[in-house]
Amino acid sequence: MSSESNLNLKNSGGVGTKGKELKIEKFKIPHTYVIIAGMIILSFIGTYIIPAGVYERVKDVNSGRMIIAPETFTYVANTPVKFFSFTEHNLFTVLIRGLQATSGIVFFTFLVCGFFNMIQKTGAIDSGIAKVAYLFRNKGMLLIPVVMFVFSIGGVAIGMNTEAIAFVPLGVLLARALGFDAMVGMAMVALGAGVGFIGGFINPFTVGVAHSIAGLPIYSGMGFRVAVYIVLYVATVLYIMRYARKVKENPFSSVVFDLEVKQKAMSNTSTNNQEIPDLTLRQKGVLLVMLVGFITLTYGVLKHGWGTEQLISIFMFMGIASSFVAGISPTNSANNFLDGARGVVFGALAVGLARGILVVLEDGQIIDTILFYLSSKISSLPGVISALLMYCVQIITNLFIPSGSGQAATTMPIMAPLGDMIGVSRQTVVLAFQYGDGFTNYINPTAGGLMSYLAISQISYEKWVKWMAPLMGIWLSIGAAAIVIAYFIGY
Repeated sequence: MSSESNLNLKNSGGVGTKGKELKIEKFKIPHTYVIIAGMIILSFIGTYIIPAGVYERVKDVNSGRMIIAPETFTYVANTPVKFFSFTEHNLFTVLIRGLQATSGIVFFTFLVCGFFNMIQKTGAIDSGIAKVAYLFRNKGMLLIPVVMFVFSIGGVAIGMNTEAIAFVPLGVLLARALGFDAMVGMAMVALGAGVGFIGGFINPFTVGVAHSIAGLPIYSGMGFRVAVYIVLYVATVLYIMRYARKVKENPFSSVVFDLEVKQKAMSNTSTNNQEIPDLTLRQKGVLLVMLVGFITLTYGVLKHGWGTEQLISIFMFMGIASSFVAGISPTNSANNFLDGARGVVFGALAVGLARGILVVLEDGQIIDTILFYLSSKISSLPGVISALLMYCVQIITNLFIPSGSGQAATTMPIMAPLGDMIGVSRQTVVLAFQYGDGFTNYINPTAGGLMSYLAISQISYEKWVKWMAPLMGIWLSIGAAAIVIAYFIGY
């Protein structure tokens, strides 16, 4: 029954002459802000219920990071977050502090979208993508695994995650030009990098840090991880291609159909060769500027480990230079920038709001307590069950500590010796961390990268969850199967 369906119930007992009408509506996922606010409130309540506790942190000689000393957990005086206060941090200051803590990624989102809109307004991107779309008009599906593989290699080699955000606009434009939708375009980039990051057999920020803390040779046991990466990549590609084919055949099946209708009127991209004008000299100049910019960006990330500041500066160069080459006036360029930034206000603010969850948990000093409780419950169970529960603990922990290296530094000092006690190899323990940390980054609202991906592609969190839920089930199942196999083969 559709959400618009009505069920008319007639009185059979003669009470009144008119029947009563009962409207049955389909359940709707709450607004993104409502979901995040609910999690903040639950965390706030938790600071009054869960005892506060802390582990001592010591410097690891191998990694140079501050890590937990496993035997040092102690309960401390409760520091529940105040509902309101004139002089102290309280529930109503959470949003501001969350925005402050994520200011880098928030401004990154605003600025990149603003500068990218300056480039797009030149018309060069639309014309260029139209020609690419025409060339691949009968084999657009082939671009999905190719694009995803390119970004997955970035995830494997350098832990590319948030760095791929800059490429989302191009992915969305290309997908639309090929008859798909924004979901396909965002997924090609975000999940391409995601599969590489999750399955990254040489990811320095997850596997590298975890191996160092666990006292294992860096990147040892690579063969098994490569096999799991291949399975993850193939499963994800097939999932996206299946959805893309449905959208291609029936645009009404798009999860973001309303967004596509809105964007269609604004798009000049076409796959019809007769409607594709030749690129002007100015547009060719803009594409040259973009080529130089993206080559510089890629080199900087790979060679020098560039962060958001450098990436923003490259987009600033591309935006300003493109407007100049295209002959757009400074006033119109400024307006184009503001239009682009204005379009991602919703998603950018969601990043800061989601970080408020962690702010509350940190103020209440209950993160370590949760970790201590979960880890203590594992020690008395059979080995394979314990390995799977370690996986579950890492999944839960990732809700509170979305940073891969941060989670490794927090959990591995506890999980590694615990694995020794219960007969779970340290390689399997690292595997449980790797997958437990990685998968839920692509559904976790506290993950700033995800919210930025959604902001730039203008996809709502609730629609993303609806689309992503089946794939998340597949991912989690692959992770669980890998851990079980690893345990029984003595990995």
